[in-house]
Amino acid sequence: MSTNDTYLAVFLGSKTSPRMKAWMALPEGERKAKEREGIGAWKAWMEKHGSATVAMGGPLGKTKKITPAGIADVSNELGAYMVVRAGSHEAAAKMFENHPHFSVFPGESVEVMPVLPIPGG
Repeated sequence: MSTNDTYLAVFLGSKTSPRMKAWMALPEGERKAKEREGIGAWKAWMEKHGSATVAMGGPLGKTKKITPAGIADVSNELGAYMVVRAGSHEAAAKMFENHPHFSVFPGESVEVMPVLPIPGG
């Protein structure tokens, strides 16, 4: 896979953020309606940007941190990921403006970074 036009998008959100607390405080019916709205918006986003998608990625589960001291369960704000292709870092970032992750769902941000070639590879 060429990396000169490849970008990793990481979806972030805290389980304890004010946005998530407000989301969880919604009446169940209202929250379910927002979920349906969000899934529809996400599908529309994918239709618009599907040709730029290298790897759909997906939601991320519980995290284990491995260090020289051993393995431990940890918590972080990583929620999902995907890999896209774009002509520039700016173009890749613009793909995620107003993404349903935070425009409908209680996610907080999407971080986009270039996938760099392995040195000496």
